[in-house]
Amino acid sequence: MITVEQREQIRRAFFLDKKSIRQIARELRVARKTIDKALVSAEPPSYTLTSPRLAPVLGPYKARIAAMLAENAQLHPKQRHTSHKIYETIHGEGYRGAESNVRTFLAHLRNEQRRPKLFLPLEFDPGTDAQVDWGDAQVLLHDQRITVQLFVLRLCYSRKLFLRAYPTQKQESFLDGHIHAFHHIQGVPHRLSYDNLATAVKKVLEGHSREEQQAFIAFRSHYLFDSFFCTVGEGHEKGGVEHGVGFARRNFMVPLLQASSFDDLNAQLLQRCLADDQRTVDRQPSTIGAAWLHEQPYLRPLPDHELPCCHRRMVTLNPYSQVVFETNRYSVPVDHAVRHLTLHAYPFVVEILHQDRLLARHARSYQREQDILDPLHYLPLLEQRPAAFEHAKPMRRWREGWPDTYTRLLAQLRERWPEGRGVREFVRILGLLKTTPAPLIEQAMLQALQYGCIDRDGIQLCLHQLLLPAQPATPLDLSTHPQLTTIGTQPIDLAPYDRLLTGGS
Repeated sequence: MITVEQREQIRRAFFLDKKSIRQIARELRVARKTIDKALVSAEPPSYTLTSPRLAPVLGPYKARIAAMLAENAQLHPKQRHTSHKIYETIHGEGYRGAESNVRTFLAHLRNEQRRPKLFLPLEFDPGTDAQVDWGDAQVLLHDQRITVQLFVLRLCYSRKLFLRAYPTQKQESFLDGHIHAFHHIQGVPHRLSYDNLATAVKKVLEGHSREEQQAFIAFRSHYLFDSFFCTVGEGHEKGGVEHGVGFARRNFMVPLLQASSFDDLNAQLLQRCLADDQRTVDRQPSTIGAAWLHEQPYLRPLPDHELPCCHRRMVTLNPYSQVVFETNRYSVPVDHAVRHLTLHAYPFVVEILHQDRLLARHARSYQREQDILDPLHYLPLLEQRPAAFEHAKPMRRWREGWPDTYTRLLAQLRERWPEGRGVREFVRILGLLKTTPAPLIEQAMLQALQYGCIDRDGIQLCLHQLLLPAQPATPLDLSTHPQLTTIGTQPIDLAPYDRLLTGGS
């Protein structure tokens, strides 16, 4: 077979140089039939088998293999003929070839039988549809590589993306992601499409009917959008957001994002979402941002107030003024101890309430069997029992990282007032942290240490001076009252004082 270059030489010699076939054959040393083929077409012919390749070993068993593969369609998915089982069957019937040849033939049969998946090109009206999905990605949080869960919402008309990272895919994170997304796109889409995720769907019924979670129904009712759940196993029904998850992971999070907290991480993700508005999607007439400006007026308006997205449960106070949630124990102020309380678990925060009164607020822990303690919650008990100061767990943890000023003040108070009074006074001073920022308290402590007034009253005085520094006196303007200008400058008459000392009248 000649090359494409040789084919071109033949055609140029014949059509441009007007050489004969005999001359071309002699000069290029090729057969006349080859020249005839080159003159018919400039493209080389494709290679086709004139007859199927012989398979002397497997050939007699191909029909049997095809029959067993066809039989799979009638069998339970977990009890179908595997390639190894088919090999064992035909081996028992006399086949002596390799199992790999059976696998290769089965792959060929499956490719011939498999129909390509085809999809309809879709087009959406402004504001009508959005799609929601979860994805995961790795980030560097506090210099440690962890996997975070990404809540992703994508508007179908403008292709505008929103991402927010959470530690888990719990329902409170799922609903909280919606609220932040609605504020980002400045409205609520008319319909949202989802997988059959457990945070929204309790049970899949026939067709597209679903028994939904009560919290999700209340959330949907508050924001007044419709929901659509994809057919089980047919994720392509929300292919836009499926693509959006992968796009964001590849373009927003490579190289690995570094963050000091989830707030920092989500701020970085939000900036990348805003920068993505300048991108123009293939075959679209405008940028994502311009398309969103056209779409935004068609979204439903946001409600007047947000629906709290938290997991609520009743909890019982234990003897250590703690409540338990997901194996972790959270402290409650001892001076507001009530046996039965309500706990609200948000994605990043845990709040403990008595009726409508907020008693405590902690950062939520997703580890297990942790004690999340606020040392200020235990100060009233420590004031009553100063001997327990050294061994109280909240204080021991706090002392590992508190300022050196605290240590110096505590040492001087113990030296001045031993037998517990110094510790009690120190605990009373720490109580100022409930109403005053810690940096200001530390500054007042430093000033009190310099003055030597290290009790609570002295530190409160220093704090007062820091908050309300002395102002210089402003002289009075007596220009409108000239008769008062001599007051305080007249000579002093001591004669009345002398008469008083001598007993005169």
